[in-house]
Amino acid sequence: MNKDDESGEHTRPRSGTGKAGETGGAGRADGAVPTGNGQRRSEEPGGGILMGRPFGVPVYVAPSWFLVAALITWVFGGQLERVLPELGNARYLVSLFFAVAFYASVLVHELAHTIVALRYKLPVRRIQLQFFGGVSEIEKESETPGREFVLAFVGPLLSLVLAGIFYAAVRAVEPGTVPGVLLAGLMISNLIVAAFNLLPGLPLDGGRMLRAVVWKITGKPMSGTIAAAWVGRALAIAVLVGLPLLTHTGALGNPTEDIGGMETVTDALLAAILAAIIWTGAGNSLRMARLREHLPELSARTLTRRAVPVESATPLSEALRRANEAGARALVVVDGHGNPTALVRETAIVGVPQHRRPWVAVSGLAQELTDGMRVPAELAGEALLDRLRAAPATEYLVVEESGEIYGVLSTADVERAFVKAMARPSG
Repeated sequence: MNKDDESGEHTRPRSGTGKAGETGGAGRADGAVPTGNGQRRSEEPGGGILMGRPFGVPVYVAPSWFLVAALITWVFGGQLERVLPELGNARYLVSLFFAVAFYASVLVHELAHTIVALRYKLPVRRIQLQFFGGVSEIEKESETPGREFVLAFVGPLLSLVLAGIFYAAVRAVEPGTVPGVLLAGLMISNLIVAAFNLLPGLPLDGGRMLRAVVWKITGKPMSGTIAAAWVGRALAIAVLVGLPLLTHTGALGNPTEDIGGMETVTDALLAAILAAIIWTGAGNSLRMARLREHLPELSARTLTRRAVPVESATPLSEALRRANEAGARALVVVDGHGNPTALVRETAIVGVPQHRRPWVAVSGLAQELTDGMRVPAELAGEALLDRLRAAPATEYLVVEESGEIYGVLSTADVERAFVKAMARPSG
């Protein structure tokens, strides 16, 4: 299926019988900006067991997968008891094999997204198999609506191809046998995955395809996101109301006399979970698209604080006096030749009591400059966030192309601008 990341990260929402919403946003333009304490928020893949790195992309199995695998084993085992009663308790081993094979199919679905993303030079952070399927966390937005459409469509396409392969295999084996039942189950499950993912609402693959079509027609990716997200919310309501209704009326092929109170409650709970996931994913898509629209406003030049140069032995009180006179809000420590060597940390200044400031040299409150802490004044948007994430710090020295000091960029200011951009309505 096809992250909007987005999300920031751009995350491919989950593929499976119930697909989840995007967890990230476009181009990793999510909350993963450097924090004010010099630490960056976690970007490392985690939350599960590393299973391998196909095409260099880590694949994780989340703890929630074991819960759904147990559920599939139990439910499919009950089906096998009616179809192949001679299996006895061995039916649960067969059911467990089915659960693993089904998620292998989901992995193929996600790998299809991953391979196309890598072909388009879009970095993929990880693939994670979890409760309601899988998610491919793609860290950049597609550059064109055509690529967006292809990137979304390949997942359901591969699920349909797998369904066709399993159908051909069913025809080749004897009916009423373990291989026949397993292959038929995998064929049906892949058809369900493909059909569900093709529903035209975010965060499903069909929603991203709809987004691409509206984007192509209007020339505005935000218009496509808005349309597909609201269709996704309508789908969430339809699932919440329609799934229990279809089951209760026997429209899905189950005899109405076999439907008991427990089945009704289970179906209602499943519908509520799916609806919540779709609704949340659609909302995340809107938020991440809004952020991407305003991301260019995050400019190093406009967010930089004016700074005054001071030598390392300068008392803090004197340095602050000079800054106040100059209308500056930052201090840069320079050597005897005027070359910057360190930045005085704002948090360290706040921690020095007023009466001690004449006796504290700025060198004791400064952080030595590294190459990663030098930021070009022209950086903006996603390039700026990537630069800050690569070298976490509380302050950065902003320089002109000539090497001249422009000022100091505080991550606190970046975070405030980031949050403001997230809250601002789209134009």
